[in-house]
Amino acid sequence: MLRHRNEYPVEGELPGFDGATAWLNAVPLTAAALRGRVVLVSFGTYTCINWLRSLPYVRAWAERYAANGLTVVGVQTPEFEFEGDLENVRRAMKEMDVRYPIVVDNDYAIWRAFDNHFWPALYFVDVQGRIRHHHFGEGEYEESEMVLQMLLREAGTDVDQGLVRPAPEGIEAAADWDDLGTAETYVGYERAAGFASPGGVVPDERRSYSAPAELRRNQWALAGEWTVGPVPATLEEPGGAIAFQFHARDLHLVMGPRMSSPPVRFKVRLDGEAPGPAHGGDVDEDGAGTADYQRTYQLIRQPQPIGVRRFEIELLDAGAQAFVFTFG
Repeated sequence: MLRHRNEYPVEGELPGFDGATAWLNAVPLTAAALRGRVVLVSFGTYTCINWLRSLPYVRAWAERYAANGLTVVGVQTPEFEFEGDLENVRRAMKEMDVRYPIVVDNDYAIWRAFDNHFWPALYFVDVQGRIRHHHFGEGEYEESEMVLQMLLREAGTDVDQGLVRPAPEGIEAAADWDDLGTAETYVGYERAAGFASPGGVVPDERRSYSAPAELRRNQWALAGEWTVGPVPATLEEPGGAIAFQFHARDLHLVMGPRMSSPPVRFKVRLDGEAPGPAHGGDVDEDGAGTADYQRTYQLIRQPQPIGVRRFEIELLDAGAQAFVFTFG
C-alpha cells in the first residue's frame, strides 16, 4: 500500500547529468530544464537481466504519463566494456523499443553523482527537483507507479488511479522465482565460481579445456581452445563448447563475437538433445542460433516441470566471447 506523501521525505536534489558520454532519443537534458516536471531516473545497462525484466514497466510509465508531466531518463552505465560502445547501445535500445531519453554514462559520472550502486535503480524526482523515493532491483512495480501518480498529483495533474498492466514476453518476462535454483555465474576468472574443467582455469593463456561427462548442480565447464580472461572467455578455435548443470526455467548467456568481428553461429543442446519446446527466444527448436553482437541471449525457456538439466552450447566459429550466465 502506498504510504502517505509525508512519508516520502526529501532524499536529496536531482544531481543532473554532467559528465554524460552521449544522449540518445533527446537533446541533452539538465536538472534546471527538468524543473516543473516529475522525473523518473532509471539506471540500467542493456545486458542486465534484472533491468531487462523491469523495462516493460518503465517503458509503459514513460508512455502513459508523458502527457501528465512525467519525463523518464534512462542512464546506461556499462558493466562490461562493450556496453559503452555507442552503436551497441543504440542498436539495443532500438531493438527493445526504448523511446525515452537515454544518457550514456561510460565514465560513471552520473552513477557517482547519485551515489548509485545497483542495476536496476529508480529515483523519483518531484517538480521542484527533489528526490522523494528510490527503488533498487526488480519488483514493487505497483508502489513505484503509485509514487509517480502521487508526485504528478502534487504538481496539480489529474491522474487516473488505474495501473499499467504490461504483459512482458520473451526475455522481459518475470522470472520463475519458485523454480530458480541457479545463480548468476560469471565466466571470466575474476568472478567465476563453480568451474569444473579438469585442471581449473589458466588465466590469460590459451589452453585446451575439457568438460566432464558428469557435472554437479550449478557446475559448469569449458571444452575446446579458450583463453579465459578476467571478464570474458574467448574461443580460439571453432567447435568449442560450454556445459552447465543448472536448475531454472530460463537460461541466458551474455555473449557475442569480438567487437567489430563477424557473427558467431552456435548450437544448443539440453540433456544432449535439441531443446525442442524448451528453446529460448534466440534459438530455434533444433538449437541453432547466431550471435551477431554482444548482448544477452535467451537460450533456454523450459516448460513445466522444471528440473536440473545439462545445458551445452557449441560455438561453431572462433572469436566467440562469453561473459556471464543469468537465469530466470
